[in-house]
Amino acid sequence: MSNATEVKSPNTESKTAHLTLPDGQSLELPVVVGSENEHAIDIAALRGSTGHITIDPAYGNTGACSSDITYIDGDKGILRYRGYPIEQLAEHSSYAEVAYLLIWGELPTADELSHFRWLLTENEMLHEGLRNAFEGFPPYGHPMAILSAMINASACYHPDMMQLEDDEHMPLAAAKLISKVRTIAAFSYKKSIGQPMRYPNPNLSYCANFLHMMFSIPYARYEPEPEVIRALSLFLILHADHEQNCSTSTVRMVGSSRANLSASVASGVCALWGPLHGGANMAVIKMLEQIQQTGMPVSEYVEKVKKRELKLMGFGHRVYKNFDPRAKILKKAADDLLSTLGISDPKLDIAKELEEAALTDEYFVERKLYPNVDFYSGIILNAIGIPTNMFTVMFAIGRMPGWIAHWYEAFKESGRICRPRQVYTGPNVRDYPAAK
Repeated sequence: MSNATEVKSPNTESKTAHLTLPDGQSLELPVVVGSENEHAIDIAALRGSTGHITIDPAYGNTGACSSDITYIDGDKGILRYRGYPIEQLAEHSSYAEVAYLLIWGELPTADELSHFRWLLTENEMLHEGLRNAFEGFPPYGHPMAILSAMINASACYHPDMMQLEDDEHMPLAAAKLISKVRTIAAFSYKKSIGQPMRYPNPNLSYCANFLHMMFSIPYARYEPEPEVIRALSLFLILHADHEQNCSTSTVRMVGSSRANLSASVASGVCALWGPLHGGANMAVIKMLEQIQQTGMPVSEYVEKVKKRELKLMGFGHRVYKNFDPRAKILKKAADDLLSTLGISDPKLDIAKELEEAALTDEYFVERKLYPNVDFYSGIILNAIGIPTNMFTVMFAIGRMPGWIAHWYEAFKESGRICRPRQVYTGPNVRDYPAAK
């Protein structure tokens, strides 16, 4: 594996901010400047020097780290992996190549990519001992619960994934996680529908192999159209990383305790499970189905949204105050996929009508509510045949390289354990009744 560029120390450029507190204390704080001219005030010395802390609910204005991995400009709708625009990667790259780029910092050479793909193929099988673990879950068990548990269970059979004291074992550990997560996901799906598990086929590509394990049955092998494989690869690329979101921050925080890679990414799965994070594309599909089934005109639905009687799912983003660049790519991909497969999906027509209505309505324009990645991703997964309860699992498969990259970056920095502070607002000291 080629070595990534060393993690750079933030540039302070001798700039400082001056903070004056109500009690008269004054403090100079360094101003950190990122490579894209982002500015941040370094408050590391604040509590030790003044006894004060900052409070920032939901961390909307707090930078927990500096990172070389992903850059987002939400106002301009920019997303780049290691400096490469997401539009270029979506058009020209593959999921395996993007995974390598995120983890090791540079695009692989032809030989390096070939070796990485070989590692993915060599590690696609699960230990047979894990079959009994799958049997322990009820058929109606949520796939995300199974995914999280089985990632940790799988690591028990691979000590190299649990003891990463240097860089030597990292390529193999990363490949094992990225490869096995799709096998675990497919096995979980087969378990839930009462079908026999299908073993991976080493002759297939990453995405084709996953589809084979999902949809092949003993007497009929599933043969996906090339457009389906490409759409799935595109989905995974666009979900591979997204800076310091809830699940990625969770992975970094858990990893700061020196928890192993598997335990850390399993925590990311649990964070992603939440409906406000990874479950958003499911909510979009449910909304579109509701509109379709009730026959409600889109214009009426939009008016109810404006009156706060209904919610418009898949619009707006915590970071993007412009069009989510991933949504633009997936919109075209959804059109192309359904056209190629000859599918006429009323939900796509409703989605387009909703988008048009929202983008031309002053209510949404003023609030900068543009379609996000979840708005079209569910339509693509639906067309591929992925059931709704597997949507968040698909998100987790795609996000695995990003989680690994962030865990690895933090691991190499060997920083302190993450430990946020709080402002206590509970009762003052009081005596226990028997102590009076």
